[in-house]
Amino acid sequence: MTYAPPAADIEWSKLGLAVTDIVNGHVECKFDPETKTWQAPTFVRDPYLRIHGLAPGLNYGQQIYEGLKATRNNNEEILLFRPDKHAARMSHSASVVSIPPIPSPLFLDAIRLAVSENAEFVPPHTTNSALYIRPLAFGTGGHFALTPPRDYLFCVYVQPFGTYHGTGAADAIVIEEFDRAAPRGTGNAKVGGNYAPVMKYTEQARSEGFPLTLHLDSATQTEIDEFSTSSFLGIMKEEGRVRLVVPDSQSVIESVTSDSVQGIARAMGWVVEKRSIPWTSVGEFTEVLAAGTAAAVVPIRSITRRSTGEKLEFESGPLCLELLTRLKGIQRGDFGDFFAHWVEAVKAPETVYEKYRAVGGDVPAVTKGGLNGFSKVVANGVSNGVGNGVANGVHDKKE
Repeated sequence: MTYAPPAADIEWSKLGLAVTDIVNGHVECKFDPETKTWQAPTFVRDPYLRIHGLAPGLNYGQQIYEGLKATRNNNEEILLFRPDKHAARMSHSASVVSIPPIPSPLFLDAIRLAVSENAEFVPPHTTNSALYIRPLAFGTGGHFALTPPRDYLFCVYVQPFGTYHGTGAADAIVIEEFDRAAPRGTGNAKVGGNYAPVMKYTEQARSEGFPLTLHLDSATQTEIDEFSTSSFLGIMKEEGRVRLVVPDSQSVIESVTSDSVQGIARAMGWVVEKRSIPWTSVGEFTEVLAAGTAAAVVPIRSITRRSTGEKLEFESGPLCLELLTRLKGIQRGDFGDFFAHWVEAVKAPETVYEKYRAVGGDVPAVTKGGLNGFSKVVANGVSNGVGNGVANGVHDKKE
């Protein structure tokens, strides 16, 4: 198919993480409390949401989110990177905070629709930028009781963005005055409550020259958990072998980027270990990396721990660069069959609408035009947890 080309009026090389309302819109799916199913996806232009002020998502933190990205290959196809892994992780997060599970087919369709309807905001293949994809879900209706509510909303937003921590090596500092996630707590779920309390510490660290902050385990403060925005990986070179070591903490999320880096390392013949990493052994690593969707793979130049007066320094070196080069090459479709099953080419938005139309039967006419040359509305949903009986399509939502 022919994709909309990248927008000509965007300076792709200057993109950061600032949110701008330049995109065409986002996707919404509502939960039907009567049928206990999610309704079919709707594409909405208005970026603002209408929810009750007493919604559990606002009052009790009943909220989950994901982060993945889309890029272009050299044929200008638009690619998604491991969306199935993100679907599984969001399902896990939903179970932690009592949100109805979002079926993987619906999650994937919502992602495809959000990206394809915003195709012109996927950066050119020649840049280091990408289209960041933010799925989120939360309780929306007014609800006082500390019990699961009836109403929920699942959305997918997108934004073009650049690199998070830049392209060079970064300095990190251990956060010691705050425990991010308790044992047997919510650390292994991607919920907002794990991140909001860290903001003041990361802001302070940045003002002192530390773009990354590191968390130790909450129980003993002796083992590595993860960085605030990304996973921790350590590299050791020993007797001609390269060993990649990843924390096995139960208080961190299952990082898709870290999992991908581990797969690449194994394919290159490296030894990969997932085990506890005592703080006292971190200095043995030749290189330390931070891995995450927005950050990709960032080499760590140093880690400072003020309570002990330690400053551990590492090579910002060739092994990290090799992993990063291969990871980005796979994401951008540059490596042929090497982990090609990790990427999916996005099809025209019409393919998603037709899928729901085929299941739901005849579709009424739509008065609002679709975006990117399409005009559509969908009535009814599909099986596997997606309900029917609602009209969906492109809307200017001004309620």
